[in-house]
Amino acid sequence: MAKKDKEAVKIIAQNKKARHDYDLGDRYEAGLVLTGTEVKSLRMGKANLTDAYVRLINGEAYMVGAHISPYPWAYFDNHDPLRRRKLLLKRQELKRLYGRLNEQGYSLIPLRLYFKDGLAKAELALARGKKSHDKRHALKEADAKREMARALRESHK
Repeated sequence: MAKKDKEAVKIIAQNKKARHDYDLGDRYEAGLVLTGTEVKSLRMGKANLTDAYVRLINGEAYMVGAHISPYPWAYFDNHDPLRRRKLLLKRQELKRLYGRLNEQGYSLIPLRLYFKDGLAKAELALARGKKSHDKRHALKEADAKREMARALRESHK
């Protein structure tokens, strides 16, 4: 019997806005505590991380603002789409994050949700907000790189 891929990952949702709005630092992988209808909805790809962030409350991490749509075929006991969801992190990671989040300007942002070996996971990044002039600078750099790549392709033809 053939062995499975080392990391069978199925991406559900990505927070593309976070890469534009924040300077991303350390990354963490956290498990999610979900209800049955949330898991079914995630398997359908119905999630949005645009306004999501992570809060540390009483020594535990919670993802706030992530929208997981209600499961359409649940007759009763469907979940609240915007409820707080507990994140599973190691105690050492929580202590390190608590210290870093107390520094000014840092926040913990979910970058993507995915299934890894059948378990729902979230990729988190320790992030510092960008100023508007930093965002413009990043856009100029991306445009310049795109132009150089285009010119290089044209010259090889």
